[in-house]
Amino acid sequence: MCRHSRRGEAGREVTAPSAQRAEIGRRIGVPLMYGLWKPRVLGAWRVPASGPAILAVNHSHNVDGPMVMGVAPRPVHFLIKKEAFVGPLGPFLTGIGQLKVDRDVADRTAITQALDVLAAGGVLGIFPEGTRGEGDFAALRSGLAYFAVRSGAPVVPVAVLGSSERRGWLAKGLPPLRSRVDVVFGDPFDAGDGSGRRTRKALDEATERIQKQLTGHLENARRLTGR
Repeated sequence: MCRHSRRGEAGREVTAPSAQRAEIGRRIGVPLMYGLWKPRVLGAWRVPASGPAILAVNHSHNVDGPMVMGVAPRPVHFLIKKEAFVGPLGPFLTGIGQLKVDRDVADRTAITQALDVLAAGGVLGIFPEGTRGEGDFAALRSGLAYFAVRSGAPVVPVAVLGSSERRGWLAKGLPPLRSRVDVVFGDPFDAGDGSGRRTRKALDEATERIQKQLTGHLENARRLTGR
């Protein structure tokens, strides 16, 4: 469990969420996701069994994050927009090891927590598109490249397919109950060029490599699942 701290915003001590908390989230997610829908998980064995890893997940529906948390073979700490941390959901998300991030600024607290998760050998979940959209990896923000290059952690592409195809009639904002959702894990890869450089040019080049890998994985996942 990671208990070391770094300085975040305004010099405050920031402690990385523990893997135990993320494991609680995983134990909640497993029966919930498999009870409400029919996940078909492919390639989960590709996620490194130990050590730091970054799951790069496409994002077309709000259920994508919880779905990956529930089916991934290891506990995952997702970077989640601060707008989701409202009311009782805020303490719950924090309690299961998820990270609140302000997408409008360089959120030093979130950056510090995410790097500490990776430094402790944990799994960080990121939606590299930055927001929910078509889920096609067409436009990536630089955050994923920064974390991958800075930490040296391998990136594992993850395609969630079927979550936004149809709306349920009981809950309009969710996929139909007991419908199939495919989650396809790809081969891990290194985003950096091996030089260890963290310059703007190096991050831009890493983002290009990442986008190529993620786009290729999504195409393969669609062929594999027929979606």
